[in-house]
Amino acid sequence: MQTGDTTGAGSSAQPESVGHVGYVEVHFDDLDALGMLHNSRYVVLVERALGAYWTERGYTFHDGRPTKPDVFQVVRELRITYSVPVTRPSRLAVHFWVETMGRSSATYRFRVMSEDRSVVHADGSRVVVRVDPATRRPTPWTDEARTDVREISAPSG
Repeated sequence: MQTGDTTGAGSSAQPESVGHVGYVEVHFDDLDALGMLHNSRYVVLVERALGAYWTERGYTFHDGRPTKPDVFQVVRELRITYSVPVTRPSRLAVHFWVETMGRSSATYRFRVMSEDRSVVHADGSRVVVRVDPATRRPTPWTDEARTDVREISAPSG
């Protein structure tokens, strides 16, 4: 476990003016036997922040049906580096952005930070693939999704 870099200056550094910052809660039962946030819970917190963001924009399921076709996604890859442990129930900030968007995939980068954003607890990336619900095969993003993702995309270049 690295403890030196608490500023987020690692490979996922991106100014908070890019992307979105959502807030999530760590509960007592999220902590492991050592009193630290269990490694698997970081992923859940990132998923909750992403889910809240996209739900607010109309991308969700209602009565078991997708509200938009781009909701059908699978996670292809997930990478996470843990830097500074979370050692108590607290509110955390999750900063995320879309680094790249391909024909049917998108790569998110994220940082899990203290509420005041002074400490980066973990950072990583998450690749999702849009799939056709009938065939379960990759299918292109809609123009609407491409437009909506620009709001949280890193500048290219």
